[in-house]
Amino acid sequence: MSIQKIVENALKDGYLTPIMEDEVGKICESASDLSIEEYMALDHLMGALLTGEVKAVPRKQFINVMEELVLSEAMSQIAQQESKESCQLDIGDIAAYALNRLPPLYATTHEGADYQRQRAKEELKTLIAQQVKEGIQRYFERPNIPNRRPIEQQQRSDILKNMTDMLKSLAPD
Repeated sequence: MSIQKIVENALKDGYLTPIMEDEVGKICESASDLSIEEYMALDHLMGALLTGEVKAVPRKQFINVMEELVLSEAMSQIAQQESKESCQLDIGDIAAYALNRLPPLYATTHEGADYQRQRAKEELKTLIAQQVKEGIQRYFERPNIPNRRPIEQQQRSDILKNMTDMLKSLAPD
């Protein structure tokens, strides 16, 4: 999709989704030169974001407390396993295995997250430990897949800052 089309959709809908933001970023990163129309569209989008005509949809307004509980348990069990045997375990594979077998515990506030943590410690501690242990056992049985491409955590800055910096660097004096 073109920058102009993304901006047109954002203006029509009144919001810029993370997917739209990513697409604009990819186009800007891959293009050696943007056309004047693309610059104008980006400038229009920037103005619409600043005035509130278009709202940037936040990437995440909630957390899954189960993820941090599983990671904590996985780190503990992996450390024990690696001290017994000379092996290197992938915490991501083991945590994903366990998380796929445990209930999610989403929270939108700090208080909600504290509640979910406490609830999980009281009701799910044994189940979490069991699923992580099974994940470690299954890790040793996994097939060897050549050229695996792990998912990387993308760290992105705020869209307004990125667009402002980009427009400043590309604008004539």
